Amino acid sequence: MKLNKIASYELDRCYSIAPLEYKGKKHILVAAEKVNKCILFDTNGKEEEVIWEEPGGTMSMVQVPGHDGWFLATHKFYSPNDSAEAKIVLARPVDGKWQVQTIKELPFTHRFSIVSRGGVYYLIACTLKSGHKEKDDWSSPGKVYVGELPDDIESYNENHQVEMTVLKDGLLKNHGYFTINTPEGDYSLVGTEYGVFRCTPPDSKGGEWKCEQLTTDPASDMALCDFDNDGDEEMITITPFHGDQVSVYKLKDGKYEKVWDCPFKTEMAHSIWARNIYGKNVAIIGHRKGESRDLIEFYYENGEYKTNVLDKDCGSANVFPFDEDGKVKLVSTNREINEIAFYEVTL
Repeated sequence: MKLNKIASYELDRCYSIAPLEYKGKKHILVAAEKVNKCILFDTNGKEEEVIWEEPGGTMSMVQVPGHDGWFLATHKFYSPNDSAEAKIVLARPVDGKWQVQTIKELPFTHRFSIVSRGGVYYLIACTLKSGHKEKDDWSSPGKVYVGELPDDIESYNENHQVEMTVLKDGLLKNHGYFTINTPEGDYSLVGTEYGVFRCTPPDSKGGEWKCEQLTTDPASDMALCDFDNDGDEEMITITPFHGDQVSVYKLKDGKYEKVWDCPFKTEMAHSIWARNIYGKNVAIIGHRKGESRDLIEFYYENGEYKTNVLDKDCGSANVFPFDEDGKVKLVSTNREINEIAFYEVTL
């Protein structure tokens, strides 16, 4: 697999990526980790609109189902040491302008998404920690919060916030997050110092959430991919927190067991996505430190796991591949070189 760069845009500390359906077309949102913009692009990397100029601190964004151009985003998560004012906001077009309003103040909110099961939409949010007294203080572990997504989300604000309850607490370095869509409904994977947890919404409205531990090794981020095409998805992880080791776990007798460690280190590995691209199941991982801050393809061939460098010295923070007109494209926020890069994927 190869990447051909088709467009690029300079944005200091670019970080978060999300797809957005708006005005009947696919778009790509990109927002900054520090105090900076959120920008709406077309799928070829052409800037269309600036959604906000600041405050930034955007770790996650997700479209509100059933609403043209509406999306939720985190604001004011600038780093593990500067996120006590983090919150979730709603952004939506109103009379030709973008309106941004707070719907949930949730300190240290790092990742979140909207998941669906049993015909109900839920908001699930993960806090990296629950408080701190000084720099690099991890004495207050993070939590997973859940709640139903209100139908009238636009009526919520700083004085009338969305209700959420704690599903799981005591999660040290609660950093990793990945939403899985299945025919039965969605669930979420959460990566922590204590391993990967699966958070599953109720099968019907008013039911109980489930939270199951899948692994015990530290996991900074993770994704699922059926590398060997046996019908069961393997789990590929980055360990430990902002770590340098990529590993693969295989489902055996209902449990995940490690079957492979990448033979080379990927210092501060961070961006991760897994999916089928042109008939081949692959994962794409980028790392942000080291002599060569590469974007790397991970795949399985002839009975062994293999790697392929897709782009060199880019320092990717997040990636998002998508389909368009029979082609696969990929967006990467190459944070370490302040570049939003749009690629076309070829074989």
